[in-house]
Amino acid sequence: MTTETTVEGTFASAADLLAAIQPAEGGREIKDPATGKLVGRVAEPGVAELDAAVEAARRVQREWAGQGHAKRSEYLNRAADAVEANAEALAELLSREQGKPLNGPNARFEVGACAGWLRATAAFELEPETLVEEDGNLAELHYRPLGVVGAIGPWNWPMMISVWQLAPALRMGNTVVMKPSEYTPLSVLALAEVLNTVLPADVLHVVPGGREVGEALAAHQGIDKVMFTGSTATGKAIIRSSADTVKRLTLELGGNDAGIVLPDTDPKAAAQDLFWGAFINTGQTCAALKRLYVHEDIYDDVCAALTEVAEQMPMGVGLDESNVLGPLQNKAQYDIVAKLVQAAKDSGARVLTGGNPEEGQAGYFYPATLVADIDNDNPLVAEEQFGPALPIIKYSTVDEAVQMANALKVGLGASVWSSDPAKAREVAARIEAGTVWINKHGAIDPRVPFGGAKQSGYGLEFGVEGLKQLGSPQVIAG
Repeated sequence: MTTETTVEGTFASAADLLAAIQPAEGGREIKDPATGKLVGRVAEPGVAELDAAVEAARRVQREWAGQGHAKRSEYLNRAADAVEANAEALAELLSREQGKPLNGPNARFEVGACAGWLRATAAFELEPETLVEEDGNLAELHYRPLGVVGAIGPWNWPMMISVWQLAPALRMGNTVVMKPSEYTPLSVLALAEVLNTVLPADVLHVVPGGREVGEALAAHQGIDKVMFTGSTATGKAIIRSSADTVKRLTLELGGNDAGIVLPDTDPKAAAQDLFWGAFINTGQTCAALKRLYVHEDIYDDVCAALTEVAEQMPMGVGLDESNVLGPLQNKAQYDIVAKLVQAAKDSGARVLTGGNPEEGQAGYFYPATLVADIDNDNPLVAEEQFGPALPIIKYSTVDEAVQMANALKVGLGASVWSSDPAKAREVAARIEAGTVWINKHGAIDPRVPFGGAKQSGYGLEFGVEGLKQLGSPQVIAG
């Protein structure tokens, strides 16, 4: 749980932030995935500490709800101010713990997104909806706070996704107890430390811990809703754990996003956006482009244009201002990427660039890898790699491309690329995914609802629809 600081408090450096959130002694070591060096230590509370956090959050929830939307929005805007005042310290700690570089769409970008999402969430209008008004009868739909929201976050965008969870929960009058990933607890603790310089006491708690804490949170009698971003397997476990208390759930689960490049696309014009659609955060993004289907007429040109872009992108330690790609965050994910690329090689697929990690390196660096001439059922295509390796699959007809794109049990995002937006939208309407972008990929917006189809989860985040998911609908009629 976080400590209390003054409203005026800012942190001059990541070291100051670490001093505020680390235990006085002991704790588990967190190491930089780029260098292997110690970043800091994290306390490992258990279920008893979770119980205490939930009790404290529940104790203040009614008072927080009583503040009203306008006052809670004011707090969110002040929280955004606090994030901006501490942006560089937050970005440095995030870079060291998660591995992502400061520059590019990475650490500074993520911290900026935290402030942006807080402000956007504060600005949404949510008025009662008039359903019937006739003959003296009035029926209105209202949304009331749920109570205490439990949030379980991932390690790939630990600060930003935490804000996606906590901002609408707080805006709707709920209090929040968060359980960060074991890989990136310091980033979330530091973010909460900053936010709690302006938020009222006990409306936001962070309880780092292992699997037992997450399981206890999902089953906890004092938690009214769980928000989870992570794997489909873990999401299914949360569904089972939450059943006895009939908790509300928002689940943003695994994806294996397809992109379809139509034959009228200009390969050179699209290459930069295609690259970042796939390789943002070094490929460690749920809604990244993970399998690319390219028409046979432009296949070789797209492969060449993407290779040219990929080979210009510097990869290395995140605190080096020149780098825009970093390491995999942990050894387990590195091993998954390496195994899948090796399976592609063994099948005879053609590696256009990358695929040859340096032996004996200190960090979990896997080079940006493009793989061509690969079958659609190859493991690199069929399984979510969640890293810097993109398979490029050739197709002959649009029907074939759509069939391959829809073949998997997941459907978080997808994209269609074309010089004719109307034609692209026709194809997009045939794809089974929660969001389909045109001539871009993964371009989320705090005003636009986001959620998965099929086994990529259920529930919506962002925008007014996302706010409603953090409330209990109530009809008042008479």
